Amino acid sequence: MALNLPKLHELALAATRSYVANIEPDQLSLPTPCEDYDVHALLNHVIGGNQWVAPLVEGQTIEQVGDRLDGDRVGDDPLGSYDASAKEAAAAFNAPGAMEAPVAVSYGPVPGEIYAGHRLIDVVIHGWDLATATGQDPSLDPALVAACREVVEPQQELLAASGMFGSRQDVGADADPQAQLLAMLGRRP
Repeated sequence: MALNLPKLHELALAATRSYVANIEPDQLSLPTPCEDYDVHALLNHVIGGNQWVAPLVEGQTIEQVGDRLDGDRVGDDPLGSYDASAKEAAAAFNAPGAMEAPVAVSYGPVPGEIYAGHRLIDVVIHGWDLATATGQDPSLDPALVAACREVVEPQQELLAASGMFGSRQDVGADADPQAQLLAMLGRRP
Protein backbone atom coordinates (compact mmCIF):
# COMPACT_ATOMS: atom_id res chain seq x y z
CA MET A 1 0.00 0.00 0.00
CA ALA A 2 1.34 3.41 -0.98
CA LEU A 3 1.79 6.04 1.70
CA ASN A 4 -0.45 9.10 1.61
CA LEU A 5 2.50 11.43 2.12
CA PRO A 6 0.56 14.72 2.13
CA LYS A 7 -1.73 13.41 4.89
CA LEU A 8 1.15 11.88 6.87
CA HIS A 9 3.10 15.12 6.53
CA GLU A 10 0.10 17.03 7.93
CA LEU A 11 -0.07 14.61 10.87
CA ALA A 12 3.65 15.12 11.49
CA LEU A 13 3.24 18.90 11.38
CA ALA A 14 0.41 18.65 13.94
CA ALA A 15 2.42 16.35 16.21
CA THR A 16 5.45 18.65 16.13
CA ARG A 17 3.16 21.63 16.69
CA SER A 18 2.17 20.15 20.05
CA TYR A 19 5.85 20.22 21.08
CA VAL A 20 6.39 23.75 19.74
CA ALA A 21 3.32 24.98 21.64
CA ASN A 22 4.91 23.89 24.91
CA ILE A 23 8.34 25.46 24.43
CA GLU A 24 8.91 28.17 27.01
CA PRO A 25 10.91 31.30 26.06
CA ASP A 26 13.67 30.38 28.53
CA GLN A 27 14.11 27.01 26.77
CA LEU A 28 15.13 28.46 23.40
CA SER A 29 18.83 28.32 24.26
CA LEU A 30 18.80 24.69 25.47
CA PRO A 31 20.91 22.16 23.54
CA THR A 32 19.12 19.55 21.43
CA PRO A 33 19.98 15.99 20.35
CA CYS A 34 20.58 17.49 16.90
CA GLU A 35 24.24 18.48 17.04
CA ASP A 36 25.06 22.15 16.53
CA TYR A 37 21.47 23.28 17.16
CA ASP A 38 19.95 24.77 20.27
CA VAL A 39 16.14 24.82 20.51
CA HIS A 40 15.86 28.21 18.76
CA ALA A 41 18.16 27.19 15.90
CA LEU A 42 16.38 23.86 15.44
CA LEU A 43 12.98 25.54 15.50
CA ASN A 44 14.32 28.01 12.94
CA HIS A 45 15.47 25.06 10.80
CA VAL A 46 12.05 23.37 10.95
CA ILE A 47 10.14 26.60 10.20
CA GLY A 48 12.54 27.46 7.39
CA GLY A 49 12.24 23.93 5.99
CA ASN A 50 8.47 24.31 5.94
CA GLN A 51 8.80 27.65 4.16
CA TRP A 52 10.94 26.10 1.43
CA VAL A 53 8.23 23.59 0.47
CA ALA A 54 5.89 25.86 -1.49
CA PRO A 55 8.47 27.53 -3.74
CA LEU A 56 10.22 24.24 -4.49
CA VAL A 57 7.01 22.30 -5.16
CA GLU A 58 5.83 25.18 -7.37
CA GLY A 59 8.94 24.66 -9.52
CA GLN A 60 11.41 27.26 -8.27
CA THR A 61 15.05 26.30 -7.91
CA ILE A 62 17.20 26.88 -4.85
CA GLU A 63 18.94 29.65 -6.80
CA GLN A 64 15.61 31.32 -7.59
CA VAL A 65 14.58 31.26 -3.93
CA GLY A 66 17.99 32.68 -3.11
CA ASP A 67 18.50 34.07 0.38
CA ARG A 68 14.94 35.25 1.00
CA LEU A 69 14.37 32.44 3.51
CA ASP A 70 17.66 32.97 5.36
CA GLY A 71 17.89 34.47 8.83
CA ASP A 72 15.58 34.23 11.80
CA ARG A 73 12.29 32.58 10.84
CA VAL A 74 11.12 32.18 14.46
CA GLY A 75 10.61 35.84 15.32
CA ASP A 76 8.77 36.95 18.45
CA ASP A 77 6.01 34.35 18.08
CA PRO A 78 7.52 30.87 17.64
CA LEU A 79 4.15 29.09 17.57
CA GLY A 80 2.60 31.61 15.17
CA SER A 81 5.63 31.34 12.88
CA TYR A 82 5.48 27.56 13.03
CA ASP A 83 1.74 27.52 12.31
CA ALA A 84 2.05 29.80 9.29
CA SER A 85 4.92 27.76 7.86
CA ALA A 86 3.12 24.45 8.48
CA LYS A 87 -0.02 25.72 6.74
CA GLU A 88 2.02 26.75 3.68
CA ALA A 89 3.89 23.45 3.52
CA ALA A 90 0.74 21.35 3.91
CA ALA A 91 -1.07 23.32 1.20
CA ALA A 92 1.85 22.91 -1.20
CA PHE A 93 2.08 19.13 -0.76
CA ASN A 94 -1.72 18.81 -1.10
CA ALA A 95 -1.84 20.78 -4.36
CA PRO A 96 -2.88 18.80 -7.44
CA GLY A 97 0.15 17.16 -9.05
CA ALA A 98 2.53 18.04 -6.21
CA MET A 99 3.61 14.44 -5.61
CA GLU A 100 4.54 13.94 -9.26
CA ALA A 101 6.10 17.34 -9.97
CA PRO A 102 9.90 17.53 -10.21
CA VAL A 103 11.38 19.36 -7.23
CA ALA A 104 14.82 20.95 -7.58
CA VAL A 105 16.21 20.19 -4.12
CA SER A 106 19.95 20.13 -3.40
CA TYR A 107 20.04 16.39 -4.12
CA GLY A 108 17.59 16.48 -7.04
CA PRO A 109 15.56 17.05 -9.01
CA VAL A 110 13.33 14.44 -7.43
CA PRO A 111 9.60 13.78 -7.65
CA GLY A 112 7.54 15.65 -5.08
CA GLU A 113 6.75 12.39 -3.28
CA ILE A 114 10.46 11.86 -2.50
CA TYR A 115 10.75 15.41 -1.17
CA ALA A 116 7.53 14.96 0.86
CA GLY A 117 8.93 11.77 2.37
CA HIS A 118 12.10 13.56 3.38
CA ARG A 119 10.13 16.45 4.88
CA LEU A 120 8.01 13.92 6.79
CA ILE A 121 11.16 12.44 8.33
CA ASP A 122 12.59 15.88 9.08
CA VAL A 123 9.43 17.11 10.83
CA VAL A 124 8.98 13.91 12.87
CA ILE A 125 12.60 13.54 13.97
CA HIS A 126 13.08 17.21 14.75
CA GLY A 127 9.81 17.15 16.69
CA TRP A 128 11.35 14.39 18.81
CA ASP A 129 14.52 16.50 19.15
CA LEU A 130 12.50 19.51 20.37
CA ALA A 131 10.47 17.39 22.80
CA THR A 132 13.58 15.75 24.19
CA ALA A 133 15.45 19.05 24.56
CA THR A 134 12.57 20.73 26.39
CA GLY A 135 11.65 17.88 28.74
CA GLN A 136 8.41 16.93 27.01
CA ASP A 137 7.20 13.38 26.42
CA PRO A 138 9.03 12.42 23.21
CA SER A 139 6.75 9.49 22.37
CA LEU A 140 5.98 9.58 18.66
CA ASP A 141 2.77 8.48 16.96
CA PRO A 142 3.34 4.83 15.96
CA ALA A 143 1.76 5.47 12.53
CA LEU A 144 4.27 8.26 11.88
CA VAL A 145 7.13 6.06 13.07
CA ALA A 146 6.01 3.28 10.71
CA ALA A 147 5.66 5.70 7.79
CA CYS A 148 9.09 7.20 8.44
CA ARG A 149 10.64 3.75 8.57
CA GLU A 150 8.98 2.91 5.26
CA VAL A 151 10.59 6.02 3.75
CA VAL A 152 13.98 5.61 5.46
CA GLU A 153 14.73 1.90 5.03
CA PRO A 154 15.16 1.81 1.23
CA GLN A 155 17.10 5.12 1.30
CA GLN A 156 19.20 4.61 4.40
CA GLU A 157 22.57 4.77 2.65
CA LEU A 158 21.54 7.86 0.67
CA LEU A 159 20.30 9.61 3.81
CA ALA A 160 23.46 8.69 5.74
CA ALA A 161 25.66 10.01 2.94
CA SER A 162 23.65 13.24 2.70
CA GLY A 163 24.71 14.37 6.17
CA MET A 164 21.09 15.38 6.90
CA PHE A 165 21.05 13.06 9.91
CA GLY A 166 23.67 11.61 12.24
CA SER A 167 25.42 8.27 11.96
CA ARG A 168 23.40 5.17 12.64
CA GLN A 169 23.42 4.16 16.31
CA ASP A 170 23.29 0.62 17.59
CA VAL A 171 20.19 -0.48 19.49
CA GLY A 172 19.29 -3.98 20.51
CA ALA A 173 17.25 -6.18 18.19
CA ASP A 174 14.44 -6.02 20.74
CA ALA A 175 14.25 -2.19 20.63
CA ASP A 176 10.82 -0.76 19.90
CA PRO A 177 10.10 0.70 16.43
CA GLN A 178 10.57 4.31 17.60
CA ALA A 179 13.99 3.53 19.08
CA GLN A 180 14.97 1.70 15.90
CA LEU A 181 13.93 4.67 13.72
CA LEU A 182 15.74 7.17 15.92
CA ALA A 183 18.89 5.03 15.89
CA MET A 184 18.74 4.73 12.08
CA LEU A 185 18.85 8.52 11.94
CA GLY A 186 21.67 9.03 14.40
CA ARG A 187 19.72 9.62 17.58
CA ARG A 188 20.35 7.90 20.90
CA PRO A 189 16.86 6.94 22.05
